[in-house]
Amino acid sequence: MSDDTSTSTGAITPLTISVSDADLDDLRVRLERTRWPEAETVAGTEEPWSQGMPLSITRELVEHWRDHYDWRRVEARLNGLDQFTTTIDGLGIHFTHVRSPHPDAMPLVLTHGWPGSVVEFLEVIGPLTDPVAHGGDAADAFHVVCPSLPGFGWSDKPSAPGWDVMRIAAAWEQLMLRLGYERFGAQGGDWGSMVTAALGSHHPDHLAGIHLNMPVVLPDPGMMDDLTEAELGSLAAFDHYQQWDNGYSTQQSTRPQTLGYGLTDSPVGQMAWIVEKFWAWTDCDGDPRNAIGADELLDNVMVYWTTRSAASSARLYWESFKQPDFSPVTVPVGCSIFPKEIFRTSRRWAEQRFVDLRHFGELDRGGHFAAFEQPDLFVAEVRSAFRSMR
Repeated sequence: MSDDTSTSTGAITPLTISVSDADLDDLRVRLERTRWPEAETVAGTEEPWSQGMPLSITRELVEHWRDHYDWRRVEARLNGLDQFTTTIDGLGIHFTHVRSPHPDAMPLVLTHGWPGSVVEFLEVIGPLTDPVAHGGDAADAFHVVCPSLPGFGWSDKPSAPGWDVMRIAAAWEQLMLRLGYERFGAQGGDWGSMVTAALGSHHPDHLAGIHLNMPVVLPDPGMMDDLTEAELGSLAAFDHYQQWDNGYSTQQSTRPQTLGYGLTDSPVGQMAWIVEKFWAWTDCDGDPRNAIGADELLDNVMVYWTTRSAASSARLYWESFKQPDFSPVTVPVGCSIFPKEIFRTSRRWAEQRFVDLRHFGELDRGGHFAAFEQPDLFVAEVRSAFRSMR
């Protein structure tokens, strides 16, 4: 791709990510001047996270952030990939575009969710684009496109309502066509799952198929008298989510602006708001650093902090959380179910929505942030899912 590609539908402009020294110095000062609350009253019990992120772990992570963490490391890694922006439907969209050395590779758009970012995919881009270099088969190669959702990362922040899941799906179709991909696959988890499913439901013409690592389906009421053990476990996990884990979504879907002031002003507040979800939704045995290293957790937090996107990312909940789309998907679909996912569908539930279900993988480890937590398993699942869709 040339450095500045113009097409009949818009320009694609290279982007170099560069956080100023002044911003990094300001972050360090803010971390040093943190006003700490008292410890949670459940410290030392069997459920130390039950009131939120424990003070002791928060202090440890902040000390590492302040004294040892190196943002320039991940910034250089991102800039080592091809980063671009392009304007679609009036909004600047940031994306990473890495072409495979194999010319017959399938184009694939990977979509993150909240509280994730494009850094979730750093470990999987290489194996997906160049499988041979990673012990795989050239027949499984992909040209990979990783956009930042509107209001996230280096994409523009919408200045008016309307950027919901449906609009994002339409924008992603335009992005892939603008890159010259007339036929492509799509993959996503969390909000990325919703966007990817919306592509499958409402923009199927150019899709080879989709893969979801958090397929969102409604349990079939007609099966409630004959539930499997796994289905009972899924319903119990979702009930726990509804009772104990969805306060963030209520706040973000109702008052994202109010939340944004505190998170944009306090790096510790922003970090705790995000990392608590990595504790809740990863296969981490009680500490998110067991699933994803401290540096990698902070890489993701830094995307939100340096771009001041706490409020703008939360607005996606305001736009779409209360009106989920469960339209049937007729394009080929692959699903991967990780054991610590928020909601784990069964195959027979999934078949009610996904008419052409080609792949249904059930993994023995991993959680909500599949590409981040278990990159090898994630890559294997994506490859398997799309083999029948090429």
